[in-house]
Amino acid sequence: MPIDAGSLHFLVGPAIALMVIGLLLLFLRWAFASGSSSGKPVRREELLTPVATLTRRESALALRAVLSDAGIRSTIREPAAHRADVLVFPEDLARARALALSFGD
Repeated sequence: MPIDAGSLHFLVGPAIALMVIGLLLLFLRWAFASGSSSGKPVRREELLTPVATLTRRESALALRAVLSDAGIRSTIREPAAHRADVLVFPEDLARARALALSFGD
């Protein structure tokens, strides 16, 4: 039985395959979305708040030890030479500021 040369039945298989791939891509985009309402990923620095800026890393480490003794999680960021920021989570900010004020550089 001869196949009609004007028939487009040979495109049905690839068209279905492309639709399945497109649906898979949409699903994966949804499944692996960042969860941020603004559509941009949340950066780690936005989750932490600076509590003190010190000129020496050693001083920042000492303040971090004081905060740790009080049960406050913290980290250090060094954005430039001779500058060290001590960062804490927002829920610990009030207690951390009180300890930072009593901390002697």
